Amino acid sequence: MAGCSHLDSVEILEVPEPVAGCEECLESGMQWVHLRMCQSCGHIGCCDNSPGRHATAHNASSGHPIIRSAEPGEDWSWCYEDELMFRLRAS
Repeated sequence: MAGCSHLDSVEILEVPEPVAGCEECLESGMQWVHLRMCQSCGHIGCCDNSPGRHATAHNASSGHPIIRSAEPGEDWSWCYEDELMFRLRAS
């Protein structure tokens, strides 16, 4: 079974309350579809279905490998490097 080799980069498990929206979209007046949070630094960006694709752009510029959904009721994470979806739980 495949595993994520970047779990040591996770600093943040929980999405902060409240989330206003995608940081870059808010600055430029763009719209987003779904929100994602970087689990290394907490950056909130929009998903790849959004015009800006700011979560993926953040990964490309920062090298931070793992995001999680910032949508209400969703708790999945995605590792860009390992191309793997999973759930993280606090121990």
